[in-house]
Amino acid sequence: MGSMIGSGIFLVSADIGRTVGSPALLIGAWLVATVMTMIGALSYGELAAMMPHAGGQYIYLREALGRLWGFLFGWTLFLVIQTGTIAAVAVGFGKFLGVFFPAISSTHWIWHIGHIPALAVGPMVLGNMDIGLNTQNLTAMAVILVLMVVNVFGLKLGALVQNVFTTAKTAALLGLVGFGLLLGRNAAAIHANFGASFWHGASLHTLHAVQVGMGGPITMVGLFTVLAVVQTGSLFSADAWNNVTYTAGEVRNPRRNLPLSLVLGTGLVMTLYILANVVYLLALPLHGDPHGATAFVRGIQFASEDRVATAALQQVFSHGGAYLMAGAILISTFGCANGLTLAGARVYYAMSRDGLFFRAAGRLHPKHNTPVAALVVQGLWTCVLCLSGSYSQLLDYIICVELIFYSLTIASLFVLRVKRPNAERPYKAFGYPVLPAIYIVMAAWICIVLLRYKPQYTWPGILIVLLGIPVFAIWSRRSRAENSL
Repeated sequence: MGSMIGSGIFLVSADIGRTVGSPALLIGAWLVATVMTMIGALSYGELAAMMPHAGGQYIYLREALGRLWGFLFGWTLFLVIQTGTIAAVAVGFGKFLGVFFPAISSTHWIWHIGHIPALAVGPMVLGNMDIGLNTQNLTAMAVILVLMVVNVFGLKLGALVQNVFTTAKTAALLGLVGFGLLLGRNAAAIHANFGASFWHGASLHTLHAVQVGMGGPITMVGLFTVLAVVQTGSLFSADAWNNVTYTAGEVRNPRRNLPLSLVLGTGLVMTLYILANVVYLLALPLHGDPHGATAFVRGIQFASEDRVATAALQQVFSHGGAYLMAGAILISTFGCANGLTLAGARVYYAMSRDGLFFRAAGRLHPKHNTPVAALVVQGLWTCVLCLSGSYSQLLDYIICVELIFYSLTIASLFVLRVKRPNAERPYKAFGYPVLPAIYIVMAAWICIVLLRYKPQYTWPGILIVLLGIPVFAIWSRRSRAENSL
């Protein structure tokens, strides 16, 4: 839960609302994400109970499909997925800390190296970012380094920080839902969203406008296609549900606790996410005026800087709602960054033990029993990503790739049932083989749609994965040479 709840639930519903244009489809987008995430958790539970080792998903792919696929996952995780997410979340912390301290800002430069203009490369648009050190990313780097040190001093300390902030952020999200349901209901918004217009646009015969790529032509698509397009927001907000498997080697009674944490954690978070969107629809009209003078007139679609949760709380607490929401997001992002920091280093540790990462990353601290070098390498690379605007682009690039790796991992269930039919399985995936097959089909459809309509979210990530193949060959050759000595 601590790794899943970041800032996405407070922001992405605005973009989803602009694309689907229907209250029913806004909820529908989150229901699709919920179904996929829950099936994923139910499926990973079997693998986690079967192989409760540090590294989680890396181990599952290695054992089912071979060392190359395990490495490609770990390579992409280190280069972009985990470190890029930590960087984005930490910069989000700095962004909302600026609500209380205006000096913390992306425009308050300490060292401005320069601006890289936008560059079109086929279907991709690269560049268009400022590089340098400002007070916002300096704050992010400070958060990253603090959490790196905290997690060096042992899993118990890192888990304590995680538990405190998970409790606080869950309470904040519950507060948003509770206050919204009790005090945030607006008669005009309810009439606009839940009257005859609730199902408007949700028909199989209705077409929706989608822009192809960045700055490309507008095309009209059907219901299932538009729901797939907007999953870049809802699925990303639900991401990191699998991070608990990375720490399996340090979890008490992992064969029982890992499946339980996967299912209960993801179930609770996704329930809160759906309720939060119900609150948005109770407090604000979906459709709005981008030039509106008030949060209510702008609606969900055009909430200021996409801060839908802030706009909804303003209906309850007037101007104080912005500060309450900023405080809640500070708690949320700090806890999220800690959970990601704690979990990610365990994958690089497992890769190093296989000879596929820096050798030092495979050593544990003699006193605290933590992968110090893996934590340090992860923290330093994350700080580098904070110095540029590229991390946000990189995160966009790997949405499709993440779905591919999730699908491959779930496909590992089928492979391992054949390869290791007699292996001990304390928990067996609920709904096997139907539910895992449904996940793979849904993920494949989303990837196909993104390849067609959002190539900026697909091809760059695929290229990053492919670059890992020669790197794997180098690491493997070096590992074989060292073992032969």
